[in-house]
Amino acid sequence: MKLLAYFSAFLKDAVNLNQTRLNQLDDRVAAIVSALRADQQIGELYEDHVPQGSWSHRTIIKPFNGHEFDADFLLHLQEVDGWSPQEYLREVRAAFKRSSTYKTMVTKKNRCCRIVYAGDCHVDVVPYLVLADGREVIVNYAANEFEETNPQGFTDWMKEKDDLANGNLRRVIRLMKYLRDYKQTFTVPSVILTTLLGERVQTWHEQARYSDTPTALKSLLDDLAAWLDLYPTMPTLPDPSCPGTTFNHRWDQDQYANFRNKIKLYSSWVAEAYEHEDKIESLAAWQRVFGTAFQRPTTAEAALAKAATIPPIRESRAPHEQYIEDFGFAWRGGRSVRINAQVLPKGGFRHGPLRRLRRVSTLQSLQFTINTDVPEPYDLYWKVRNRGNEAAAAGQLRGEIVLDEKRTRTRRESTSWQGRHYVEVYIVKDRVILATDHHDVTIA
Repeated sequence: MKLLAYFSAFLKDAVNLNQTRLNQLDDRVAAIVSALRADQQIGELYEDHVPQGSWSHRTIIKPFNGHEFDADFLLHLQEVDGWSPQEYLREVRAAFKRSSTYKTMVTKKNRCCRIVYAGDCHVDVVPYLVLADGREVIVNYAANEFEETNPQGFTDWMKEKDDLANGNLRRVIRLMKYLRDYKQTFTVPSVILTTLLGERVQTWHEQARYSDTPTALKSLLDDLAAWLDLYPTMPTLPDPSCPGTTFNHRWDQDQYANFRNKIKLYSSWVAEAYEHEDKIESLAAWQRVFGTAFQRPTTAEAALAKAATIPPIRESRAPHEQYIEDFGFAWRGGRSVRINAQVLPKGGFRHGPLRRLRRVSTLQSLQFTINTDVPEPYDLYWKVRNRGNEAAAAGQLRGEIVLDEKRTRTRRESTSWQGRHYVEVYIVKDRVILATDHHDVTIA
């Protein structure tokens, strides 16, 4: 059974970080930034600070069994001629050491300076630069190298996936982080867990497959287990927001193999709990997954959960729009595809990966390509859907699904109408959908 009220209460009471502590985190970060801006060295280099990771993605959870919760933010600094990557981290640590407040609280890590609030939380301060050539980078101290990053692009990607999952992806990530910390049977960096779950969100029957939290949890774990089953050896784990950058250096084969085995096990446990028709047996099965903190909600909590249960509604269909479900294909999880969107060069305009640029002007050209682990041969379908008053007035909302008959795996589009549009791709083999992807296109 779904036990929706139980999930709502469990998230509220056991999983989600309460607002008081989030407010305290805001205050602590403000104080840290204030101290750095007042520093004689780093203060002159300070440009901005940007929340990232679970704090930015709203997937932060309560610390478990006395563990600390963590948050991190990017400390945007000016580039300094002649400084090596190591010097940025070294100088940020030196600034903390000059502070009467933080000198005993700071620890230097490989990519950040960590401020530890004993028995409660720690805040990771990550030096971040935009280099003269336009690259966004953080520091790898051990290698004395810069690593490319795209924090806002990752946050945008995460929001796209969460929107497709009807707001349930964030809840599933929090539940899986709780499971990791409660069971302590597997380890996985949060950014990798977020990426693996986010990439499982598919544009196929999303109103049903992600209709509520337990359904989304079951769907995403089913598909994640199927994908992991294809790869006994850790595959490349690319950053969805930063072409050419991977997360493999943050994990190893032993950790991956163990995670793979545990996800298969816990996916089967979740399926069993979900499918039980007896409420008592279902509760016992859910408690095998999450422990006894997953319990019967109070009457008030149950009433609130019932009032908040609103079925997801798909946006109105455009006049010529098609949905992939209309084609009568079946679905099989386990494969992946990713759309790469490139803004093509044009005099006087920015160009490059759309995930990095975030938006594009009108009267430019976009090129969409794909990366997939589906073996040839397969059929590829594209969908371009416009939104907004301009496209609607021009009768250009589009939304037709088109077969890539020439098998170029490439599509070009011009940017004609302002609005938040999207492109989707579907890979089909033997009338079975094996993978899909969705890419927002904001034209301003």
